[in-house]
Parts: sequence; C-alpha cells; structure tokens
Amino acid sequence: MTATTTRIAAAAGVLLVAVALTSSGVVNGEDPYVFFEWHVTYGTKTLIDGAPQKVILINGEFPGPRINCSSNNNIVVNVFNELDQPLLFTWNGMQHRKNSWMDGLAGTNCPIAPGTNFTYKWQPKDQIGSFFYFPSLGMQRAAGGYGPISVVSRLLIPVPFDPPADDLEVLIGDWYTKDHEAMAKLLDTGKSFGRPAGVLINGKSGKDASDPPMFTVEPGKTYRFRVCNVGIKTSLNFRIQGHDMKLVEMEGSHTVQDMYDSLDVHVGHCFSVLVDADQKPGDYYMVASTRFIHDAKSVSAVIRYAGSNTPPSPNVPEPPAGWAWSINQWRSFRWNLTASAARPNPQGSYHYGQINITRTIKLLVSRGHIDGKLRYGFNGVSHVDADTPLKLAEYFNVTDGVFRYNQMGDVPPAVNGPLHLVPNVITTEFRTFIEWTPEARTTYNLLDAVSRHSIQVYPRSWTAIMLTFDNAGMWNVRSNIWERHYLGEQLYVSVVSPARSLRDEYNMPENALRCGKVVGLPLPPSYLPA
Repeated sequence: MTATTTRIAAAAGVLLVAVALTSSGVVNGEDPYVFFEWHVTYGTKTLIDGAPQKVILINGEFPGPRINCSSNNNIVVNVFNELDQPLLFTWNGMQHRKNSWMDGLAGTNCPIAPGTNFTYKWQPKDQIGSFFYFPSLGMQRAAGGYGPISVVSRLLIPVPFDPPADDLEVLIGDWYTKDHEAMAKLLDTGKSFGRPAGVLINGKSGKDASDPPMFTVEPGKTYRFRVCNVGIKTSLNFRIQGHDMKLVEMEGSHTVQDMYDSLDVHVGHCFSVLVDADQKPGDYYMVASTRFIHDAKSVSAVIRYAGSNTPPSPNVPEPPAGWAWSINQWRSFRWNLTASAARPNPQGSYHYGQINITRTIKLLVSRGHIDGKLRYGFNGVSHVDADTPLKLAEYFNVTDGVFRYNQMGDVPPAVNGPLHLVPNVITTEFRTFIEWTPEARTTYNLLDAVSRHSIQVYPRSWTAIMLTFDNAGMWNVRSNIWERHYLGEQLYVSVVSPARSLRDEYNMPENALRCGKVVGLPLPPSYLPA
C-alpha cells in the first residue's frame, strides 16, 4: 500500500451547578482570558439498556461544557474534584506551547485529590480547529467527563469558507454499561471488557422516541458540524441522511474541500464538515455506526428543518464495509495549502517534504503476558506510571529511582522477547525532526498530507508520521484505544532546550501540585530570561 505521511505537533500524537460559569476579559494587554469553573461529580443516567448508570458530570452536564475560544485566548479552568478518586483532565490536541505543565496526564501532573481543586491555564497558541477534553486517569474516560473544544480563527485571519449559519458540536463514541472502576479491575486481572453495549451521540442513545430533535436548521442555510469520536475503542462511521458533507477542517488544519456521503471517524479524531440544508423540508437522521467489529451498533438523532412535521424516512444508508474503503477514504484527505493557518501565512508555507530527517524511530506494538496478565507496549517496553510525575522528576533533577531515559530502542528488538514494565521515556534533541516507521519514503505524500495530532494505524498495516520537536516539555505519545493505553501502550518524549530559557519553556507554575519525591523540595533555579 502507499503510505501517507502526517506531521503531528509534539504536544500530542492524545475531562452540582446547572451551567458552566464562563467570562472573558483582557488583562494588561495580554490575549483575552476565558474563565470556567467546573464542579466534577458523579451522576446517574439511563443510556443504553434502560438501566441507570454512574457517569461523570461537569456542572451537572453530560457531555461537559463546550470550551469555545479564539486562537491565543488564555483559557482558565478551575476544576473542583467532587469525585471519590483523583482526577486530571487532558486537552486532546492542544499543543501547550512551552507548557507541558498543563497537559493533564499522569506523566506531567500530580492528580487533583478528592475534595480539592486545581486551576489549569493554557493557550491554543497559533491553533484553530476542533478538539475535545476528557479525564485521563485510569478508565474514567469510559464514564464520561468529556466535552468539546472549538478554536476559531482571530478576526483578521481569513477562513477558506463563508461563516456558517451555526457551529454545531457532535460528540460520538462507543459506550459500555460496566462501571469504569469495574472495567479497570477487569484489565488488572488480565481480562478484557469486551465490545461496547452501544453508541452515544451527544450523550444520547437515540432510544427515547420522545427526545426532541438534536438540531433544527433553516432551509437554504449552511451549517458547520464539528464531529469528534470521544469513545475508547471503536471506529465509527458518521453520515447524515440525504445530505452530503463538505470536509473543511481536521484537528486544526484546513483541508481540501471534497464532498463525502459518510466519514469514518476513528477514536480521538475530529472533523469539521459543512452541510447545506438544501433538501425537502422534513426530519432527517444523523447516524453513527460502529466499524470493523462483529455485533455492529449504531445510534441516530434527528435534524429537523424548521417547521417540519414530517418524520424521517426509515431508510437509512448502511455504513460501508471493510478496511479497504476506510484506507482509501483516508488517502483522499489533503491539506489545503493556500488557506491561512492560525497565523496570516498559508498552511503550505511549511514545506515538510523538504526537511532533513535527523532521526528515525520504528515503533512496533508489543503484546504479551506478565504474570498471566495481558500488557501492551512499544518495542518491548510496557509503560507504567511512576509515583512522581516524570516532568516533575526531571524538573527537580530527581529522576533516580523514578525513571531512566531511553530504555526503549529506536527499532524493535530482533527477538520478540518478554515485555519490560518501566516508565517509558525517550529523549530527543530540541528543534529536530523525527520520522516514525519510514518503510518506503519514496512513496510518501511529501506535499499536502494533513497536519494533525492523531493518526490511525490499520490492522497488519503501518503508518509513517513526522514530528517536529520544537516544543520543550514532556510529551505523551499514546494509543487512543484506552484499554491499550491503560495496559502500557504509550511513551513520553522528553524535549529539553539546552538554553534553559523562558523563550523555550515556562517555569513550573506557582500553583502546580506536588507529590512523590518532589514534595518539600526547594524550587530549581528559574529558566533564563528570554
């Protein structure tokens, strides 16, 4: 097969009051601030099989509140943990320039203890697009706590399509009826939690006929739908009955605007499509169906033309079948080289195909059993989280007894030996370019592959990606299949600026939580002024 290269930002590739409290303002000439206060609780919802189920709510909402902002806004989220477990939120796709302190993972942050709060502050610096947040510890992601992030361009930056009549979020994902703690215990004992019980769309199972239409549209107008797969295991196919979709954006990159009648959305992925309300007024189904698994599941919700009393047709197109269709669709996606990015320069001004690669890493997914329990990893190393977050141990120079660098090689071991359970941290040189799995570079798309933060790898296949390590910090490379992530299919990349300059990385925030070996230690010297 022909490979497609994809450039991924180094930050990636991988969250009872009635309403989110949101306000904005400008402080000392900085970029505008947007404030949120989140109270995270458990609640009960009836979703798939009619039985009440424990879910994670934010301000009583499931899914959680939308973070709606512009490029470079300062996002401040004060999280009150009212669960009975530690909690962290990660912001899937946010690059956190110079600021891995806010990435919200076990390798970068101490958890927010029950009954306490912590304030995240981050910027979508020079980013636009569609993303989402979710709780990152254990299997909490399987219980909800997720929500959308929409980053729009600043007012002076041209966008390659006319403003839509509305900007709508569609969160689709597989759903399990098992409690998230029970799912973690199954994995801890070497068992799997199996296939999903169903699919949700914006927290709805589509089983309640009394549900009102999810969206109402005006005839003749065009709408933007931001579609994200927030599930934990299953690829989904998304389509709208009787309507074509124009793909315009993918995880922060404007795309060539091709038309599709359905789109495969893999776990962790987000798309933006424009849909014209150009059909006969009536009700139409919006559908998400599982892909590549037996016992297929689907969910539907209604889009209504204003004033319609015509029910949707029961004839809903079936999802496509097989891997080949999905691979070929993926190959059709292209970067819009003439569109402006978050800055007023064309996306295509970054000629990634002409960059000299300084290092090549070939990653092979490892699978094995340790003490009879299933584990996953990369190149023979299965990651385990340390009691002290890796970033903190590195910052305070107390890595001894916490982790050792580069225990994973750049190529898979020649012999498929036993897995090693250790924190998996590799080092890279600052501002270098690394390519993962270059099997046949002459066949790559070196012109207009889409820059994004996540990439699917099909069974018995490979994908080549390029990462630009120009963002100092500790960054997680992970499987978005959360069962595999939980069982060790992840690693961290340490990107250190030799200048130790505030130009390249921020100091540890004053409000940073401490745990493990760094409790009570004096602060290291500040990074040098920029």
